[in-house]
Amino acid sequence: MLQSGQRTAMDLSKPMDKRAYRGTSPTCHDFNQTSTSSESILLIVGFSAGQIQLIDPVSKELSKLYNEERVTDKSKVTCIRWVPGSLHQFVASHASGHLYVYSKDLPSAVVSPHYQSLKHGHGFSIHACKTKRACNPVYRWAIGDGSINEFAFSPCAKYLAVVSQDGFLRVFNFEAMELVSNMKSYFGGLLCVCWSPDGKYVVTGGEDDLVTVWSMAETRVVCRGKGHRSWVSVVAFDPFATSIETNSLDFCGSDDDFCRTVSAEIVARKDTLLAPGCSKIRHGSEKSLKGLAYYRFGSVGHDTRLCLWDLTNEILSQTTFRPRVNTIISQNDVHIRNSTAVRCSNISCLQSNSTANDSLHLVDGNVNALLSHANYSTSSSNVKFATLAMGEQRKDNKEHRWHFSLASRSSDSKIQLLKANLVKSAGESMHVLGTPACPRLNDAPLLEPLICKKIAHERLTAVVFHEDSVVMACQEGIVYTWARPGKYASLQDITV
Repeated sequence: MLQSGQRTAMDLSKPMDKRAYRGTSPTCHDFNQTSTSSESILLIVGFSAGQIQLIDPVSKELSKLYNEERVTDKSKVTCIRWVPGSLHQFVASHASGHLYVYSKDLPSAVVSPHYQSLKHGHGFSIHACKTKRACNPVYRWAIGDGSINEFAFSPCAKYLAVVSQDGFLRVFNFEAMELVSNMKSYFGGLLCVCWSPDGKYVVTGGEDDLVTVWSMAETRVVCRGKGHRSWVSVVAFDPFATSIETNSLDFCGSDDDFCRTVSAEIVARKDTLLAPGCSKIRHGSEKSLKGLAYYRFGSVGHDTRLCLWDLTNEILSQTTFRPRVNTIISQNDVHIRNSTAVRCSNISCLQSNSTANDSLHLVDGNVNALLSHANYSTSSSNVKFATLAMGEQRKDNKEHRWHFSLASRSSDSKIQLLKANLVKSAGESMHVLGTPACPRLNDAPLLEPLICKKIAHERLTAVVFHEDSVVMACQEGIVYTWARPGKYASLQDITV
């Protein structure tokens, strides 16, 4: 908080606004950055019963409900976002697999609305609300099979990335309502998604305990990151530890769609700390950083861990994908047998004594994917960046049993969900395995986390990067604030 030009401590014991709800609970929210001022802040909140509320916590004069009678959708609101640059439109996704476009000035339908088909394609269909009087929702998007878990707009606001429980990432041209590209998770559903500051890459996380980096320009999986021991719940880029080529065009979709952006000047960090061995690159030197692009992003998961990842030119330039002859795999090929795997202490090396390629096994009701004849070598990165001094990464002698997430050991419902996903992967999803949209593990570089640290006792639900700190939250309702190196002095007066 700034007062009289000086930074003062915020009193977090006295919230600006506080509301209690009965029979339903908030699940997601978003502020309208376009209309934000000192006198007004538009906030939309989604609820577990399907309703949506628009409030102004500053003026406290605005309170409007959408889908109040639950005639539009009765399922939980999983994600809600304002359309970037718009003062009126926002988008909400539901666990039913539908995504709705609302206008804040229109009333909600009082009866179940009728829809007229506008567009449809592989894995999606778009409908317009057909009524005598204009009302909400304006459009309904049906995407994928199962719940829509999260979506995110690109930095240029032209594209929309959607991740679903069916394990697919779908990128749409939002205005044209067209599917641009898609990607499939290695296993299970995708739970979170985010864009790089320049719009060139999309990062996802999900039930395969991996983070996956998708290139929009090359329409392929650039690399996968292995470091979590359970489902990945949130991924986010750190714009203050990311550097982008200042003379390059930023990609925002298809091969012929480029948009210039000034984000390179914003995301170029002035005080990035380089790891030992990188002293030849001086900070603030445009000549030394010319042609060099590196990205930092973080991920948190159900394993209560924070992982920080670095994407450098060395990783981004690798093209290890090797197309293979298509193999037809039926459900009869998915068999149960006991097998032992020779595991290396290195997280990037995994060998199996099984002779079948990419065999799937069911052991004690849990799904384990054992890879055969796979050997990964960790590529040494010439450029390492560290912006959080959170101590050494602890070496754990217990090897993580991949696809055997911690949460699945105590949740029968999750085991059933894993079995259901296995049946799906043996069917339609197997046609994608081995392609650029879903390469096999030894066909894409495997990234190791720069830092992997246990943060809380309960699963982590949020991570936000600020210029002077990193903020995380867990399911217990506790918010953690970590100061960046050299920034502690400016934060020490702020109490939580």
